[in-house]
Amino acid sequence: MEELEEGRFSSKALEDFKLIDLAVVGDDKAYAKLLQRYKRPVYHMILKMVRNVDDAEDLTIESFAKAFRSLHKFKKDFTFSTWLFRIATNNTIDFIRKKKLNTLSIENTYTDDDGQSVSIDVEDINPDPQEEAIKGQKEELIQVFVNMLPPKYQKLVRLRYFNELSYEEIAVELEAPLGTVKAQLHRARELMYDLIKNKKEHI
Repeated sequence: MEELEEGRFSSKALEDFKLIDLAVVGDDKAYAKLLQRYKRPVYHMILKMVRNVDDAEDLTIESFAKAFRSLHKFKKDFTFSTWLFRIATNNTIDFIRKKKLNTLSIENTYTDDDGQSVSIDVEDINPDPQEEAIKGQKEELIQVFVNMLPPKYQKLVRLRYFNELSYEEIAVELEAPLGTVKAQLHRARELMYDLIKNKKEHI
């Protein structure tokens, strides 16, 4: 079997198989290495599909989170990259479909009597399960997953979870609108939670 595998797959693919074996038993660095190795090509493929840098960054991490969640089911019949690109493509197609369905409801702008555009800001009252799960992790474990996030989220997450600043304090620190801080932190939390959830389920 070993000989057959070595004949069929490149040395890079065989290295991937070893990283997968390590990741499945809970090696954080193996997850990070797989992400580092394929983040750029996956991102560029998704960017061609969605033509939006922010969406492409989010969808890249989302695709890796989905792949990592199913890593224990991965069979070495084909390369990790083939499998990962298929997951990323399907996830992006789902996103495009949903976005088309939601376009009208999301992009309708509300105007008040003076013709001013009104944005609706939903207040976070109770921490959600995602927030609790992230706060409950050890700092060194969290750090690995923070480093996997798109750069625009990394500082937000560090300010929120390591420095324990409020949304308002983060908005002041970053000189950003409160609504933007809330929306971006919500998205960052979703992506982090997906990565952490996989870790908790499969160790």
